[in-house]
Amino acid sequence: MIIDGKKEAALLREEIKKEITSLKDKTNRVPGLTVILIGDFAPSQIYVRNKEKNSKEVGINSNVIKYSKDVSEEEVLKKIKELNKDKDVSGILVQLPLPDQISKEKIINSIDPSKDVDGFNPVNVGNLASGYNAIVPCTPLGCLLLLKKIEKNLSGKHAVIIGRSNLNGKPMAQLLLKENCTVVITHSKTKNLKEECSKADILIAAVGVANLVKKDWVKDGSIIIDVGINKQGDKIVGDVSFEEVKDKVKKPRDAKSVKISRNAIFSPKNLSTAYFSIF
Repeated sequence: MIIDGKKEAALLREEIKKEITSLKDKTNRVPGLTVILIGDFAPSQIYVRNKEKNSKEVGINSNVIKYSKDVSEEEVLKKIKELNKDKDVSGILVQLPLPDQISKEKIINSIDPSKDVDGFNPVNVGNLASGYNAIVPCTPLGCLLLLKKIEKNLSGKHAVIIGRSNLNGKPMAQLLLKENCTVVITHSKTKNLKEECSKADILIAAVGVANLVKKDWVKDGSIIIDVGINKQGDKIVGDVSFEEVKDKVKKPRDAKSVKISRNAIFSPKNLSTAYFSIF
């Protein structure tokens, strides 16, 4: 069985749309998302365009602030400071990557943690690692939502994550630990990677290597989520060799199915009620 990611995304959009309609009826206000886009990097433009489209579809006020690639760090930090104080802005997102003259660390640290819809601010990272309520990066949260569609109780599952990035691998590990999984993070320096993967009840591939995971890397009945998006010729493929594993595992999913995500932050004080992104 393959979960239809587009169908799940559509259901999620409808759910959030209802939440925002209810919020508007009660308060006459709706969440506001502001995205800062720097430069003309094509993938970033696509991501931002989709965020804007999907936000508006569910009733979120969406605004995109664009800067040229040579904008100064000082100017961007000044704008973020303004947005932190703006009561009509409940979520701030600075699209990565950034040009060389701008420090990613400074930008991320400058965003109010309660408005940090990417979940990258150290306060949110620390809360997640400590098992507290936190704003979670959207891709690992989307993976967890899909996993829960398959198995409501993940307790005791042996989960293997390929990749240790701050965006996917590390927060994914924290989410699975909170679900009482036994978690192993693997990476480019891991010895016997194939052997580690073959032990997994849950395998999440998020390393950016096309078709890395083959049929003999996975055990029968395992659950695989492929986060990888890799260009191979004129095709986009995942980190898992989909055709090889689709008939062996319990619930295989391709890259298009996994990237369903939602950050819902319920806070009457700042109306950071809902933000979601379907990539």
